Amino acid sequence: MPHYMERKISPAPLATLRIALGLMIFCGLARFWAKGWIYELYIKPVFYFPFYGFEWVRPLGEVTYLLFAFAMVCALLVALGFYYRAAIIGLFASFTYIELIDKSTYLNHYYFVSLLCLLMIFLPANARFSLDAIRDKNVRAGFAPFWTVGALRFLVFILYFYAGLAKLNSDWLAEAMPLKIWLPARNDMPLLGPLFNKGWVAYFFSWFGCLYDLSIVFFLLNRRTRTAAYATVVIFHLMTALLFPIGMFPYVMMLAALIFFPASWHQKLLARVSGWLGWRAAASEIQYSFGPVARVFVPGLFLGFFIFQLVFPFRNLLYPGELFWSEQGYRFSWRVMLIEKAGYAQFTVKDSRGRQVTVNNNEFLTTLQEKMMATQPDMILQYAHMLRDFYARKGFVCPRVYVDSYVALNGRLGRPLVDPDVDLGVQTDSFRSKSWIIPLNDEIKGL
Repeated sequence: MPHYMERKISPAPLATLRIALGLMIFCGLARFWAKGWIYELYIKPVFYFPFYGFEWVRPLGEVTYLLFAFAMVCALLVALGFYYRAAIIGLFASFTYIELIDKSTYLNHYYFVSLLCLLMIFLPANARFSLDAIRDKNVRAGFAPFWTVGALRFLVFILYFYAGLAKLNSDWLAEAMPLKIWLPARNDMPLLGPLFNKGWVAYFFSWFGCLYDLSIVFFLLNRRTRTAAYATVVIFHLMTALLFPIGMFPYVMMLAALIFFPASWHQKLLARVSGWLGWRAAASEIQYSFGPVARVFVPGLFLGFFIFQLVFPFRNLLYPGELFWSEQGYRFSWRVMLIEKAGYAQFTVKDSRGRQVTVNNNEFLTTLQEKMMATQPDMILQYAHMLRDFYARKGFVCPRVYVDSYVALNGRLGRPLVDPDVDLGVQTDSFRSKSWIIPLNDEIKGL
């Protein structure tokens, strides 16, 4: 371990990732703005689903546009390496705040981007090919601790490998679910479309996807297989981008995988870009050194961070029942595209005087929110609490909230998800198991 901590490397890989990350986030946020999704997702809703423990993150109304603008400016500054430390802190804070506003917009790659930004706050990603290195020679460095690059590689490894482990389940491997549902829906694609109706294709994609996630980082780390492995990364993620509506995730992963190329490759790439721009970056033989406090604090912080990332995705083992059904411990665990759920949730509010009303969900939720809420018990509970408080203000005395909910999971027939006789208004949200979830009574073998 001491030998590893003493190894050094050019900070060029950090610079490449810094530029790619900044530009990718800028383009992603600009895409949200251009498509009108800022209004649709963060301003239009009358109710939001906060993450447990982050209820203090509140929607900002029209100010959300300013938050997006601030994040976009920070992303550009990160790419340029101009006042980098302040910019990456601002980008992490603003991007993560946006992510936490509403649970119904959660995606794995938003979480990944937030984690990348968090780690890069502490890394010398502006030591090369940055405006900071031009304006301040004290920032400029020709070498950095090797672990600064290794940490980013390890984060990418966790994402891929844990996604592969999650695919080692009977639905994915033995039933080719949910790809057996999703692929035929794309049979209108030119050339490949007709193949998606064939059952063996779904099995091929399922098994290949599992093996890809489990092994790709090992091939990227090997000098002999790296180029072919990266070509596979590009082909694999371009295919997923064509087949599935998963936003910027494929492009984020294509750029993140560049961190596995050697420092010399990144140096050549940056030199070529410098030539195109007519910019000659000053060379340096100085090794970047953390300050005395950071030298003790930062490695410990990274160690704690990675221990958490290794353990937290397995918290589902603390809960009874089927994970894909209850989704207790599902989020933030790198379980990517494993389930297809269709749900229906009809709420009834009653009071002690005999008043009763059947709720029209469209009065409170957007189409996306209703779709996500209907299949996720914690969101059903949050919505029930909102209905309880709303009807209490309308004059209902001690309102009780009940739900009739039916969910179809990975091609199974619809089944009740929540006990219809339980008053959700008096149930509390916590890390404890939710006893009012009706068990699936169908085992999905796997992790």
